[in-house]
Amino acid sequence: MLNEIKSETEDRMKKSLEALHTAFNKIRTGRAHPSILDGVMVPYYGSDTPLKQVANVSVEDGRTLAVSAWEKHLVPVIEKAIMSANLGLNPSSTGDLIRIPMPMLTEETRRNMVKLAKSESESGRVSVRSARRDALSDAKDLLKEKEITEDEERDFSDDIQKLTDKYVAEVEKMLKTKETDLMEV
Repeated sequence: MLNEIKSETEDRMKKSLEALHTAFNKIRTGRAHPSILDGVMVPYYGSDTPLKQVANVSVEDGRTLAVSAWEKHLVPVIEKAIMSANLGLNPSSTGDLIRIPMPMLTEETRRNMVKLAKSESESGRVSVRSARRDALSDAKDLLKEKEITEDEERDFSDDIQKLTDKYVAEVEKMLKTKETDLMEV
């Protein structure tokens, strides 16, 4: 019973890290990276479709992304979708290819991006701690129902705390890497 709760808690913590990783990918650095466009949705035959399902996104050089649509009539639609995604990017098309130059980040913009990264990492930590709280609550319920002993509950609490510490440390590591990435000129 406790092993099931522990594995579910660890799964939730892993998902929190994955969500943080996704959020960090949306915070752009000065370098071109295809994941910057992951959140862009393109209207395609009446439904919004992720950009990577209607076009190929690649890095042309360190500061430019190249988007090649699989269907030629989608080029202006993709261009418009990128502009309306509020990423601060200005795509320009040359026939079949859309080039997206990455604007230089000013010092102030970099600091704002770091603040955003810190905010996202705090959300990640809260999510990890929430998983811990739920697991400990489940263990207390089992203790009240006398399905486990107090010693088992205490050992379980220690295990969950170690798991929490591990994942919070991982969040800190991810934040430090993102901060270094953002402040790099």
